[in-house]
Amino acid sequence: MKTEIHNINNTKIAELISEKLLIKEIQDGIDLLVDVYYQDMDRIIIHEINIIPAFFDLKTGMAGEILQKFSNYKMKLAIVGDLSKYNSKSLNDFIFESNKHGQINFVDSLEEALKKLAK
Repeated sequence: MKTEIHNINNTKIAELISEKLLIKEIQDGIDLLVDVYYQDMDRIIIHEINIIPAFFDLKTGMAGEILQKFSNYKMKLAIVGDLSKYNSKSLNDFIFESNKHGQINFVDSLEEALKKLAK
């Protein structure tokens, strides 16, 4: 895994880049959060392709548990990718509500993620 640091308006944003899955289970998400947090950053970008599909099935509880930790640590998160393949009304509602509040963001592009997290 490579971490690219984007510095926008004196805000450091960590983008995690990998060819592999970074989040395969709940503990992986928590470990990434803690790693970035202890590098003194509070904004992170993860690409959807690096997250196991079960995360996007809200019935598993995986997304809820991981994203609650991000909220508790006040870590802003953007998940970048095409989420249209996860055809679920509950997921679409969850994404809509998350994007409204801005702590957790689901976006289509890196540019959109940087824009949201730089606020």
